[in-house]
Amino acid sequence: MRVLLLGADGFLGRHVAERLLADPAVQLTALGRSDDADVRFDLSNGAPGVLARFLDAVHPGVVINCAGATRGGARDLTRQNTVAVATVCEALRRSSVAARLVQLGCGSEYGMSPAGSSTGEDAVPRPGGPYGVSKLAATELVLSSGLDAVVLRVFSPVGPGTPTGSPMGRVAEALRRAMQNGESELRLGGLTVQRDFVDARDVARAVHAASLSAAQGVVNIGSGRAVRMRDMAGALAHVAGFEGVVVEMDEPPAGTAPPPYPDGCGLWQQADVRTARDRLGWRPRIGLEESLADVWMEAACRV
Repeated sequence: MRVLLLGADGFLGRHVAERLLADPAVQLTALGRSDDADVRFDLSNGAPGVLARFLDAVHPGVVINCAGATRGGARDLTRQNTVAVATVCEALRRSSVAARLVQLGCGSEYGMSPAGSSTGEDAVPRPGGPYGVSKLAATELVLSSGLDAVVLRVFSPVGPGTPTGSPMGRVAEALRRAMQNGESELRLGGLTVQRDFVDARDVARAVHAASLSAAQGVVNIGSGRAVRMRDMAGALAHVAGFEGVVVEMDEPPAGTAPPPYPDGCGLWQQADVRTARDRLGWRPRIGLEESLADVWMEAACRV
């Protein structure tokens, strides 16, 4: 199976590449903006015709899109997350290949949900910020493209390579500094938020399964369990051997600072993952303790 992977140098893309390279039946080609990519191409600025000619040359059976941005203004997010996907869809329509498209979406497309609820794929998306809006627009482009396509809505990924700018990445960095400075308190905000965390390696397994399946439409990828950020921070501190206390700071007044978990999903989010089980044969395997141990291992090695 020939696979073209877009965004192989990103957090999730690296794990997907590793998973695919472990499959002897897969011939992998990576396309991206970094020097490590097999072919350099900027999806947000490149012409669909150029990408279509490349598709005709490589002739992949599956195209996996892990490319995109999680930070930035509305214009940049739209260009990186929406325009880029429009380019991919148009290139696939113009090319002579009949490749399957696996697009990585995100739980932020759903927006806020009632506490205690599990969000299924039939929920009406109401993204609460520009990131979720840009990803939802990309999903709609894929679903209306007429292609053989599936969108995996990934909830809150953690594990090796967790970006320092992500909520858990910031907690790990704050913990590293506190231990380095010999502090007895780890002061954090936003700990009341509850999210559905899933290991990035499990996400890669879901992508692999989706590329081999006939599933179409939207499929949620998460653990199916919301966890409070306070518990995540406490577990990370335990893994790190931090002997101090975790202190939750008061939240700033509304409108005075960005929210501590800036995904526009409010205080609660939990995925209904039954579709992934039924249509992909996928379940998460890696527990949060292992994920957090790997997050801390990388954070502790920074200088």
